[in-house]
Amino acid sequence: MARAIINVPPNPKRGEVIEIRALIQHPMQTGYRPDSSGVVIPRDLVRRFTCHFQSAEPNAQRELVLDAELFAAVAANPYLTFHMVAISRGTLVFNWSGDNGFVQTESVPLNVA
Repeated sequence: MARAIINVPPNPKRGEVIEIRALIQHPMQTGYRPDSSGVVIPRDLVRRFTCHFQSAEPNAQRELVLDAELFAAVAANPYLTFHMVAISRGTLVFNWSGDNGFVQTESVPLNVA
């Protein structure tokens, strides 16, 4: 399991534009680089990142906040920052997926004042 670091403002006001930062520790091998013995290191990339918002209100639909496709040019330990409008209290669900069956899901509460 990879280590994810997610930063969300602690108590944003309703209607405020907030910055969300997400980092995941992952080696991001392109499949073109050789190791010290000259053998090519197999490709191992995080290929997709999504963030959804699930409102705490009853019967609320899960909303897509960000859907990003990542490529070999992305550095190891991909760091993403993006913005959204804080509308209501709920949960942000982050999902990273990639090569070799890699999947990591994290969730963080969003406490809108």
